[in-house]
Amino acid sequence: MQITLDNPASAPQPLSPYYSQVARVEHADGSALLFVSGQIAEGATLAEQSRGVFETLDALLKAHGATLADVINIRTYLTDIGRLDEYGAVRREFLTGTPPTSMTFEVPRLFRPEALIEVEVVAAVPAAG
Repeated sequence: MQITLDNPASAPQPLSPYYSQVARVEHADGSALLFVSGQIAEGATLAEQSRGVFETLDALLKAHGATLADVINIRTYLTDIGRLDEYGAVRREFLTGTPPTSMTFEVPRLFRPEALIEVEVVAAVPAAG
C-alpha cells in the first residue's frame, strides 16, 4: 500500500497551505481510495456554493482518474439544516447514479464566516485495465 498526499495543479488550490486536498491510498492491485478534504466555495447562495463545491470535487477526483460516480461516501456540513432541500437539489445534479453512503450535519459555523456548506468525499478508483 502506498499513500500520496496531493494538491493537484489542475484543480482549484487549497485556501491554506496547512492541508492536502487529496489522500490517495494505492492498493497492490492498482485500485485506490481517494480521501478528499472538505471543500467550500464562493457564492451568494447555498445553491451557488454547493455547485462550486461539487465542481471543485469533480476537478480533484479527475486529477486522480476518478469521477463523481466513484464517490462511495459523502459528508456534508451545513450551517442551516433547514436548507437541506436546496443543497439536495444541487447534489442530485452532480451525483446521478446510485447514491453513496452519506452523513449530513448542521454546524454553527465553518472556518470561513461566509461559508454555508462544506463537503468531503471518499471515492473508490478501480484498477486500470
